[in-house]
Amino acid sequence: MIAHVIDSLPQEGCGLIAGDPSSTVVSKWFPATNLERSAKLYSVDPMDFLKADRQAQASGLEVVGVFHSHTKSDAYPSPTDIELAPDPNWHYVIISLRHSDPVIRSFRIVQGEVEEETIEVDQ
Repeated sequence: MIAHVIDSLPQEGCGLIAGDPSSTVVSKWFPATNLERSAKLYSVDPMDFLKADRQAQASGLEVVGVFHSHTKSDAYPSPTDIELAPDPNWHYVIISLRHSDPVIRSFRIVQGEVEEETIEVDQ
């Protein structure tokens, strides 16, 4: 995911994450095209969403969230991210590229309320 958003610079990079919706484990991620072509906004290409959804289902998974980068700000949902959060059950992963070392954080956004989640990476 980090490589994908770095490759997307100077625009925000984005993609989708998939897992078993009854758990908090993310098993796969899918890169997507940012239709906004912007360093401040993102919009996942619907065709990329459809492909990711089909691939996830073929693996017995579901799309459970989205990731995107912030090119110049911290890894925290912007007012636009909060306003446009499409699903209260989703995980919203933000990768900040503001500094030389990327920072990754994950959030739940429910009715405008932001709650950070813990991220654990299995090697």
